[in-house]
Amino acid sequence: QVQLVESGGGLVQAGGSLRLSCAASGRTFSSYAMGWFRRAPGKEREFVAAINWSGASTLYFDSVKGRFTISRDNAKNTVLLQMNSLKPEDTAVYYCAADAGVGGSTWSTYDYWGRGTQVTVSS
Repeated sequence: QVQLVESGGGLVQAGGSLRLSCAASGRTFSSYAMGWFRRAPGKEREFVAAINWSGASTLYFDSVKGRFTISRDNAKNTVLLQMNSLKPEDTAVYYCAADAGVGGSTWSTYDYWGRGTQVTVSS
């Protein structure tokens, strides 16, 4: 069992930066692939970024490539999402998720979810 708690969301102007953090409980954190997803008002849940168990492999949604960076620290049971050059269309609730398998961009493969943190980007 893995429990996930996101933090770091907030209100920022367009062009600004935020760093989201996901703290995970459990001694087996390093065996999980991790992902970030988001849901904007009135829209479907959307993949943002994923990272494999070791951190050696990452995957990004096209619209965030070059602006967002996912990383993990297995010693601290933490996954980070550094978000730069934020745009109003990045406004959403951001969720951290853990997958006992290989992870990836499909939300239904993930086994555990946090409650989310709100990110609002003003124009």
